[in-house]
Amino acid sequence: MTDAAATVIAADKPRLPGFAVFAAMIAAAGLPIYIHAPKFYVDTYGVSLAALGGVLFVLRMLDFAQDPLLGWLSERTRKARAAMVTGAVALLALSMLGLFAVAPPIAPLWWFALTLTGLFSAFSFLTISFYAQGVQAADSLGPKGHTRLASWRETGALLGVCVAAVAPTLLMGTQAPFTAFALGFAILCGGALWAMRGQWSAAALPKSPESGFRIVLRDPTARWLLVLALVNATPVAVSSTLFLFFVESRLDAPGMEGPLLLLFFLAAAASAPLWGRAAARFGAKRSLLSGMVLSIVAFAGAALLGAGDTALFALVCLGSGAALGADLTLLPAIFARRMARIAPTAAEGFGLWSLVSKFTLAFAAVALLPLLETTGFTTGPDNDPQALRMLTILYAVVPCVLKLVAITLLTAIRLEEDD
Repeated sequence: MTDAAATVIAADKPRLPGFAVFAAMIAAAGLPIYIHAPKFYVDTYGVSLAALGGVLFVLRMLDFAQDPLLGWLSERTRKARAAMVTGAVALLALSMLGLFAVAPPIAPLWWFALTLTGLFSAFSFLTISFYAQGVQAADSLGPKGHTRLASWRETGALLGVCVAAVAPTLLMGTQAPFTAFALGFAILCGGALWAMRGQWSAAALPKSPESGFRIVLRDPTARWLLVLALVNATPVAVSSTLFLFFVESRLDAPGMEGPLLLLFFLAAAASAPLWGRAAARFGAKRSLLSGMVLSIVAFAGAALLGAGDTALFALVCLGSGAALGADLTLLPAIFARRMARIAPTAAEGFGLWSLVSKFTLAFAAVALLPLLETTGFTTGPDNDPQALRMLTILYAVVPCVLKLVAITLLTAIRLEEDD
């Protein structure tokens, strides 16, 4: 524990289940939106894939300015963090209700952009504040505190993703499945606030004469970890954006999207504690490298699949889901440990982390959806071989290449555990 971190005055002893529930709420508003929202607006309102991809990209470009500023705001309002978090959670819930439960009062594309602006802004602020609070809380949990807290947090996040990813499919028997999903999410928001009551401490940390951004970006290890996060998250963004299309069109398995998504995220959630134990025994870096290799094996298998190979794709979901568990558990823990050494308040560091993570989703949307559309791809089984071949390359081959780059970067980065 650093001298600065030792001065943290916590409002209450860290309750790890509370961190898990809050992480579930944030995660339910993140990745599943990229899975469901574009297809929902295509199927329900007839918005084009290219237009949706363009909107998602523009919103993420806004994050280049917004996320670092939100990190600055989170740091400057640290003493009022509980109130700020409550307001952001309310905005998150209202934006989700607007996105899925309210018929667009204006042009659907503009309503899509407006509601996602509120959702993304609240998501960013909550992610930054939550992870910064985790850095402070982990120091009171002992020498393995960051990995221990990350295991709880990321397991909760993956369970949240599981529920959010499959809930619309499971609710298809209701009259308005996405309205029910949005209402359920609003209830989860209230539960998450209750679970984290008393956890938003006003940390008594010394002020630095430099801004947090400068401290983070000046550190070579932190810079390379941010680059690694960018490269390593892109395969997840690619596969998440194209998952529903791959199952429905490439595998010709409409109706199996929900069960396969559930299998994928359950594998990730179940593996997260195991990756935490592996990191404690073998080191986070070595364990993360193993997860990256597993991801390449899984996506290489997906590249060989075609219509009717649903059972084999289930194995791909198990392998790639387990690999995602390593990515989401170990890499944030490595970054948090670095922040604890160089920037103990961590808010501005995680502002940069949030920006990097979300840029990959924007890149996937703006690059992949229009590219698919140019090949003549349409939702459903009626696609020519060229369009299906492009879908397979983008979904399976591109992630393999990116993971190889990520492995090279991680191997080159020197971490504290290497000493």
